[in-house]
Amino acid sequence: MGACTSSPRSKASKGGANFIRRPLTAKVIHVDGRMQELKVSVAAKNVTSQNPDHFLCSSESMSINTWVPHVPDEEKLQLGQIYFLLPVSQFHNKPITLKDLCVLAIKASSAIGHDS
Repeated sequence: MGACTSSPRSKASKGGANFIRRPLTAKVIHVDGRMQELKVSVAAKNVTSQNPDHFLCSSESMSINTWVPHVPDEEKLQLGQIYFLLPVSQFHNKPITLKDLCVLAIKASSAIGHDS
């Protein structure tokens, strides 16, 4: 099925090739692999308040052998960014490993791929 004219997606042409431009969203990848898309920027606490014992981190702020930085409760999630909703128990007081990052990358790739 193609995109209809009332769809929020729009066709654009670049160099003769057609592609579909989607509106920017903040993507939250849950630990179970589910993706939540937010069409408007909201404070991190709007997501974490619905998920006790979890915290948000930006995919851009994660690196091997460092502690995972939490997105502050009052910080607005940025459209176009990917965030992970992680359990405090799994990532509290321990640095993130290469294996952890690979697992999260696979979950994000799978969730985003299913959405396409």
